[in-house]
Amino acid sequence: MRLPFILRGIVALALTAASTMASAQQAADAAQIAVEAARKYSGQTLNMTWPGGVGALDPKLHTVPLFEKLTGVKVNVIEAPPPEMFPKIMVEHRARTGAYDVVSMIPSWLADLASAGAIEPLDGFVKKYKFGAELAQIEPAYRDSQMKWDGKIFGIPDDGDVLILYYRKDLFGDPANRSAFKAKYGYELAPPKTWQQFSEIGNFFTDRYAPKLYGAGMIRRASLLHYFFQERFRNEGGRFFDPASMKSTVNSDIGIKVLAGMVADQKFMPPGSQDWGVPESLNGWLSGNLAMTLWWPPVGRWSEGLQAGEKAMAFVPRSQIAGKVGYALPPGGRPELALGWSLAVASSSKKKELAYLFIQFANSEQVSIDRVQLPYSLRDPFRSSHFSSPQYRALWPTAGEYLDLLKSAAQTALPDLSIRNTFQYEESLIRALQRASSGVSPKVCLDDLAKEWDAITQRTGVDKQREAYKIWASSPNAYPKK
Repeated sequence: MRLPFILRGIVALALTAASTMASAQQAADAAQIAVEAARKYSGQTLNMTWPGGVGALDPKLHTVPLFEKLTGVKVNVIEAPPPEMFPKIMVEHRARTGAYDVVSMIPSWLADLASAGAIEPLDGFVKKYKFGAELAQIEPAYRDSQMKWDGKIFGIPDDGDVLILYYRKDLFGDPANRSAFKAKYGYELAPPKTWQQFSEIGNFFTDRYAPKLYGAGMIRRASLLHYFFQERFRNEGGRFFDPASMKSTVNSDIGIKVLAGMVADQKFMPPGSQDWGVPESLNGWLSGNLAMTLWWPPVGRWSEGLQAGEKAMAFVPRSQIAGKVGYALPPGGRPELALGWSLAVASSSKKKELAYLFIQFANSEQVSIDRVQLPYSLRDPFRSSHFSSPQYRALWPTAGEYLDLLKSAAQTALPDLSIRNTFQYEESLIRALQRASSGVSPKVCLDDLAKEWDAITQRTGVDKQREAYKIWASSPNAYPKK
């Protein structure tokens, strides 16, 4: 089922065809330029970090074999769990071993890696290999917040991660449900616009259908929960720091209200779901046991069963809800660009130009349109052409609605906090959320968190951190505009 567009990519990029097609009528595209330039390095090997397991299937099964076939360059994919990747990259940078060439990174690490000199500025390569026009086609939310640090290009967006709301259209459209809901709450049953509505709708479905079906369920494992907190906190008007003093304001009244609300919502979610990770949340949603969930874009494809028959996707349960799923912005209307991935060149690499050429190839318009459609790639639309692709929009009946919603989400989405030592701030936040889910008062958890954040700021240097925060907060969508 996937062979046609994989073969199309190979055929379109074959160098003999490329040299013929790049005539006076049409200039070579970014992928062709990268392939032609990389051929002179044929026989060499690149080392590339990548999130392990399912996350590495895209490069191992598709992108790397295609690049190797076209250039003669070998790419060694070095897998690691995401929480281990940042420390490994920093250790290698300090040791200057040259062990990594291409670095796959979460965009929130950009400030740390760029300010530490661990990754290479790419502006010169972008200009030399004429990639600027294609970079301009990346949706502004990804381009503006995930590509540059202090005015220079350090990372090339590689993934359109954004949290959106999925809901059961059949349940929301059922006349009996609609009548009963309006009688109880006084407004029409529809995807929630506020967190209060989310709670009311969640309680309604749980009261009406449990234990067969619950109002909502999602990932609640603390290692990912901080993305949901960051989104909700800012949508409710919260700010992470006072920009003048750099004192943490995460324990404001808004922060306490948000965390208390997250804890209270658990009451209408399935028993035991406070410990749900990726597998449990996927099973709860795809089995038809939930009316709503908040998740990353792959769930849109998996809900329609596009992964069925793919051996690499055996971890995803077969969908029982195909044709029944609707898409909406999360409550508050400003979703989180949660997690995501970018590609960078390690500053200690001895093959920087070749490393850059692989990145340009992988993220070119021509290659990336195939990557974001692979059921196993965990890479999601981030270019304007991805959202408008006739091929993608024909994958299932409501694929156009899905892509339109993702595009709308990207236009107003909130980037993850990205300052110096972001990794430490996130670890501290994760611990606070974990304590709250185990029954500790949200106020106590956030008061302790604020003290920990202030200590991290002091160790980092208040002046240095103030400047880093100023750069991050100046990005267009760092905070919702009132």
